[in-house]
Amino acid sequence: MLLPRIITALVGVPLIIAAIHMGGLVYMAFIGGVIALCLYEYGLIMKAGRKPVHLFSLVFFGLLMAVVAILGRANVPVTLPDNLYPFAISVVIFGVMFVEVITPNRSIERVAFTFFGIFFIPWTLAHMINVRDIPQYGEYLTIIMIVTVWVCDTMAYFTGRAFGRHKMNKEVSPKKSWEGAIGGTAFAVLAAIGLRALFLPTLLTVWEAALLGLIIAVTGQISDLSESIIKRSTGVKDSSNLLPGHGGFLDRFDSYLLLAPAFYYTVLFFL
Repeated sequence: MLLPRIITALVGVPLIIAAIHMGGLVYMAFIGGVIALCLYEYGLIMKAGRKPVHLFSLVFFGLLMAVVAILGRANVPVTLPDNLYPFAISVVIFGVMFVEVITPNRSIERVAFTFFGIFFIPWTLAHMINVRDIPQYGEYLTIIMIVTVWVCDTMAYFTGRAFGRHKMNKEVSPKKSWEGAIGGTAFAVLAAIGLRALFLPTLLTVWEAALLGLIIAVTGQISDLSESIIKRSTGVKDSSNLLPGHGGFLDRFDSYLLLAPAFYYTVLFFL
């Protein structure tokens, strides 16, 4: 089990770093692919748990919401309407309901689970592109966000194994402990401060970097638990087996579901 995990990491990490460095359409396509696969895996999870979901509406309108989230903040050579967000949401609501009306065995549960997937996954993950598109500093801010998450997850695991005594929520994630969460948070703050000194010493103060580290750790871990709630409620362990040794794309990018928007808007406040 360890060897496939290592091989996947050796292939995946350089690809992520290269996509971040290249930015532009390459990074947008990379995150777009991740979003599409996460939507697909969400559909698989719902199907495994016998939760009705309309896969076409999920993927099509989910990607539409991702595009809107990107266009609303990106520097694009077109004039966008001021009411872009409410217009897009209205289109999604109409579209999902239209598809449901013409689908046999209509179900309000299917509508609810489809809407949740559309807004919870693509809308939030699209903010990873918004972070990268921040002029001048986007590449380094993206690196800080992703590396700090890795540090938090890794140190939460080792701290939890060494000192974990008090479980956070046995029903949602039986292996996670409060000690692990605190340890991961502490190391995330230190990592953010260190990365700030390495990449952005003039943009962020030490205290701002520490705050970003805290936000990354807290929102990232809550986001991880949020995906765990979805899987536990459907009796699924991994979102898929697309990444050997790591589960699925939703398992690997779950920390960014709530983190990416929180990080992006916090950085905008600092800028």
